[in-house]
Amino acid sequence: MKKTSEIFKPEFYIKGILKRDISILSRAITLVESTKDEHQKIAEKIIDGIIGKSGKSFRLGITGVPGVGKSTFIESFGLHLVTNGHHLAVLTIDPSSSKSKGSILGDKTRMEKLSVHPGAYIRPSPSSGSLGGVARKTNETILLCEAAGFDFIIVETVGVGQSEISVNEMTDFFLLLMLAGAGDELQGIKRGIMEMADSIIITKADGNNIQKAKGARAEYANAIHLFPATESGWIPKVNTCSAIQNEGIKEVYDVIEEYKRLTISNKYFNKKRQAQQLEWFHRSVSNSLLEKFYTNPKIKKQIQAIEKKLSGKNVNPYKLASELVKKWKK
Repeated sequence: MKKTSEIFKPEFYIKGILKRDISILSRAITLVESTKDEHQKIAEKIIDGIIGKSGKSFRLGITGVPGVGKSTFIESFGLHLVTNGHHLAVLTIDPSSSKSKGSILGDKTRMEKLSVHPGAYIRPSPSSGSLGGVARKTNETILLCEAAGFDFIIVETVGVGQSEISVNEMTDFFLLLMLAGAGDELQGIKRGIMEMADSIIITKADGNNIQKAKGARAEYANAIHLFPATESGWIPKVNTCSAIQNEGIKEVYDVIEEYKRLTISNKYFNKKRQAQQLEWFHRSVSNSLLEKFYTNPKIKKQIQAIEKKLSGKNVNPYKLASELVKKWKK
């Protein structure tokens, strides 16, 4: 039995993560997600201690509107991965969960078989209303999972919008799940998100929906050819699948492997990882400055006074903001 004081030492978490202790990994992720200063300081030291053992997984981003069958797909695809020897970590991001504060057991309930498999680990992470925070926390969670021996990471985002950009910037391959028989406007899919996709999968291609799925596949395949050429040299693929019947799942894995072979051979894979590191650095600087600014006691009082002024007419918010920043600099 560990002493209570010892569990707060970074070394305790580092050793536990490297020994692949899932319980300790979960505790470390909780520290990373915490907004408390003392927890953040410990989390920073934990990341420093394990970062040399990270970076060896394949990172897959998955998105699609609610109802497209993400959880069913991830369970079927995840079971394919663990059956073939992979150690899988599934990290879910729900930007809307700041209202409900998320449900810790929600994703485990949705993925019953995968959640109990010894080769898989599922971690729901509510965003608490901060996309910048999500990017940083999820990035660090990926590093922790990699250090714990997970060689395949899935990052699932629940909605379709700004969060997809953040997920795309932290993963190696971006998978977009689509439904057949609904236009882009109905699905809430923006062209920009389609352009980010390395592969589009038409889900629920079973029963009476097979022909619709095939038709949608042809339409999206034609649309992809109109997009600009990718820097990676990869031409995005469009496939259909039925997660319930486990059809088309292996083909999705084969497409990812094909992409991996191509981008490693032409050196784009590492180039993208390096660009993501640089983006992470700049975003971390930005988040740190914002946090220091808004948590400054004097700034807090001045903002409250400014907010009262802004309720009146003929007020220039840009001038007030500029003056506030100048005062902070001094």
